[in-house]
Amino acid sequence: MDLKQLEYMIKIAEENNITKAAEKLFITQSALNQQLLKLEKELGTQLFVRSRTNWHPTQAGEIYIENAQKMLRIKRDTYNQINDLIDIKKGKLSIGLTPERGPEMFATIYPAFYKKYPNLKVEPIELPVKQQQHELSMGNLDIGFLTLQNSQKTNDKYIYICSEDIILAVPNAHPLAHLGGKLGDKLPEISLELFKNDTFALMQKGSTLREIYDHLTADEDFNPYILLETRSCHTLYQMVAEGICCSIIPMAYAKPNSNVSYFFIKQKPVWEVCASYKKGAYLSNPAKDLIEIARSYWSKKLKP
Repeated sequence: MDLKQLEYMIKIAEENNITKAAEKLFITQSALNQQLLKLEKELGTQLFVRSRTNWHPTQAGEIYIENAQKMLRIKRDTYNQINDLIDIKKGKLSIGLTPERGPEMFATIYPAFYKKYPNLKVEPIELPVKQQQHELSMGNLDIGFLTLQNSQKTNDKYIYICSEDIILAVPNAHPLAHLGGKLGDKLPEISLELFKNDTFALMQKGSTLREIYDHLTADEDFNPYILLETRSCHTLYQMVAEGICCSIIPMAYAKPNSNVSYFFIKQKPVWEVCASYKKGAYLSNPAKDLIEIARSYWSKKLKP
């Protein structure tokens, strides 16, 4: 069986377009189409429904793509196991990173990883948590670094790295700010219900942090005015530091600042920093080492 042909068909399915698939594969559309026609003739059935804007797999195509992905995963696991056995520190490692904090972590830990594996190609891909989980389940990522709660975990494997508190940050001009604490101190606990008439900046809907916020609002009489929705926790912190509004942020984004007071929230929301990989997949030695380097990074990052 031609493994390259498997990759070609998977790419057409991913792009839902043969022209885009050919561009991503760096081959001509004509050459890719010939490969598809050859395979369909061999199988005696069409694998894709063709249209100008949307190529999608037929029922036979879905069967082919699903098993093609399995075969490529078997190949990758086989190579990784043999590389580990004979200690060849080369190959490829695709890793998922959450936007914003993921690249920050990767930029810090990669130099140490590179010293040990200078000939191993690392492909970092920025994806939100749910997208990472999908790509991991499909076998398109070797590992993903995620921040999430237990209720948000899938059936894939999760390696615990550390826990991180989700806290309330308020400007010092707020009437209740004097009850709060500073970073490094033991933070006082407070109910969000006391802030229901305030203005907040929040993460956008669909994010893990927004899901946590939504669960908190369901528990209390707390539906404040939302001034800003963003994809950046740095922006959330900055809005508070500038005295514009309150926010709910992960502990790692809090900074020592005389303009900000911090509280633990009554429900004590916490999420986990985890590494995840597909259930049943082989976790290579380089992947394990990268996870341990990440563990050291987070231990220092969240140190009181």
